[in-house]
Amino acid sequence: MLLVVDAGNTNVVFAVHDPEGWRGSWRIRTDAQRTSDEYAVWLMTLLTHSGLKSTDIEGAVIGTVVPAALYHLRRLCRDWFNVEPLIARAHLDWGFEIRVDNPNEVGADRLLNALAGHRQFGGPLIVVDFGTATTFDVVDETGAYLGGVICPGVNLSLEALHQAAARLPRIGMGRPQSVIGRSTVPAMQSGVYWGYIGLIEGLLTRIKGEFGGPMKVVATGGLAPLFSEGTTMIHHILPDLTLDGLRMLAERNPAPAMPRERARLIEPE
Repeated sequence: MLLVVDAGNTNVVFAVHDPEGWRGSWRIRTDAQRTSDEYAVWLMTLLTHSGLKSTDIEGAVIGTVVPAALYHLRRLCRDWFNVEPLIARAHLDWGFEIRVDNPNEVGADRLLNALAGHRQFGGPLIVVDFGTATTFDVVDETGAYLGGVICPGVNLSLEALHQAAARLPRIGMGRPQSVIGRSTVPAMQSGVYWGYIGLIEGLLTRIKGEFGGPMKVVATGGLAPLFSEGTTMIHHILPDLTLDGLRMLAERNPAPAMPRERARLIEPE
């Protein structure tokens, strides 16, 4: 079985995959100071609840946009699962060209979305990821990654609105009944929801115009279903696209060897 770890700015998602499919997925709030032992106490309980054991894990892959969290996640894989994780980085074999000025600057999640999106739907393709940031990533017909757009995320915008305006409350995200809000909360929800729909449709139109042809549009992230209700420009919704990309990346690349000094420490007598 493969342990898949997607460490984002808001949550870290752990999932287990075997030849029959996903066996389970679990998420915890991202905290760069959380130790490998803290992760292990939490994760081992969930694995046991799902009928899995640490010895079932034969490999691991990590994708993270939080560099400070990588050390403890790598230690988790080494100390508790006895595997050396593959780390999603630009120099690996992705199966496509990364046609940007500095490939090392591209977040691993964006490349993983491009990999999984093109594998499942072909290209040309735009992947919209509703995460801490809302990103638009462009993939051509061959699967090459061409770059994209980064915008503030929906929840980040809501929090900024609350913090910067003394009389505006903190609200949750939902689709308002009408565009014209007749009180403060519906007016805020309308501004964020329909404002983002306008942003999504405007950027998709401009990207397609610059690309010069029709493109498929795939949405991922927790808010993808909600915003897909407000537009006809999103063709497919896959909330776990990044996890699929990590699995596919692990299939394309050889598992890294455990460091020699570490291997000696855990070698049975």
